[in-house]
Amino acid sequence: MNRFLSALVVSAVAAATSHAAPLKALIIDGQNNHDWKSTTPVIRRILETTGRFTVEVATSPAKGGDMAGFKPRFAGNDVLVSNYNGEPWSEETQKAFVAYVRGGGGFVTVHAANNSFPEWPEYNTMIGVGGWGGRTEKSGPYIRLRDGKFVNDTTAGRGGSHGKQHDFLVEVRDSTHPITAGLPTKWMHVKDELYDRLRGPAANVTVLATAFADPAQGGSGEHEPMLMVIPFGKGRVFHTTLGHGVDALKCVGAASTLARGAEWAATGKVTLKPLENFPTAEKTSKLD
Repeated sequence: MNRFLSALVVSAVAAATSHAAPLKALIIDGQNNHDWKSTTPVIRRILETTGRFTVEVATSPAKGGDMAGFKPRFAGNDVLVSNYNGEPWSEETQKAFVAYVRGGGGFVTVHAANNSFPEWPEYNTMIGVGGWGGRTEKSGPYIRLRDGKFVNDTTAGRGGSHGKQHDFLVEVRDSTHPITAGLPTKWMHVKDELYDRLRGPAANVTVLATAFADPAQGGSGEHEPMLMVIPFGKGRVFHTTLGHGVDALKCVGAASTLARGAEWAATGKVTLKPLENFPTAEKTSKLD
């Protein structure tokens, strides 16, 4: 058994012993400015190997294709996981997606999925803040850490940027939430894009973890939200900015929070244990 599987087996045992029925997850991909063909299989493997999820994938037409025919079946799933950043969905598909989440469905947005749909109000409310796609102060505020509290900052400026890829320290800001409970308060994430200057409606966002976007690396000089949760109607949204590529997703911290975040989005609870060999404040840790 390689380290990828052995690191996940603790979570699988926990899921099996809980006697919980597997949760149905649907990953959405097909367009992205990132390499979704490589990252979707990793996301799928992270979820499936826990033993907590069964996973299917809905792949959209390529850019320029007939998006009117892209109608994933959202109903019947416990959680939707977006690895999508591309052309708008049809109005019918948008309405079905909103109804699913508002009605109590779980939703997870991974990395560049928060770049999607800058003109779709409900989507931007779900994700809290996003980047690129022409987002500016008209899209909403930044979320800023000031005197130990998160506040909305309406300063004018772009929505979305990042410096050069590098290892960086993730700091847990809410250790009481089921997703982050029991995790180290600080851990090193492997080389990744550290998203900064995200902005949007920023309503009812709970920031679970941040990272300092060091100006020496081209960052904003702010402690930027990395992991967030947002309610939407009866639904729950987990937003992770981590995961530019395969290596970044294989960070034990990123994989742990992705799996735990998906379980929380689906159920409101977390039974999955943190993966073995969790990174420390001094050292990264990556799955094979």
